[in-house]
Amino acid sequence: MYAVFEDGSRQYKVSEGDKVNVDFREADAGARIEFPRVLLYAAGETFHIGQPIVEGARIVAEVVEHPTIKVYVQHFRRRKNSRRLRGHRQPYTKVQVRNILLAGQEPPQSEASSTKESNPKSEEPNPK
Repeated sequence: MYAVFEDGSRQYKVSEGDKVNVDFREADAGARIEFPRVLLYAAGETFHIGQPIVEGARIVAEVVEHPTIKVYVQHFRRRKNSRRLRGHRQPYTKVQVRNILLAGQEPPQSEASSTKESNPKSEEPNPK
């Protein structure tokens, strides 16, 4: 199963569990983000092609981190004593796709939040 979605004038082809870099979002690590502009959905031999988007479909992702890579741009003209060095740092948001949902579907509850069992340990002093 895969889907193609649009974010920031770019298109991304993703499956569940994939990690992709999208434009920077003000969100903490672990936050949930939804991408509603799904252009194509494919599962096995089932295809949903949007015109322009698949109605009701969305991609649910979780923020992993905010990586940045510094790119150096160097201009050098030989024998002219002319050099320019500039740097640029583009911020991104790395997200991991959790679910690809069609219209009417809800994301399944995460196992960690649904199976919270509290087993308090008895606090006894350690005998010495």
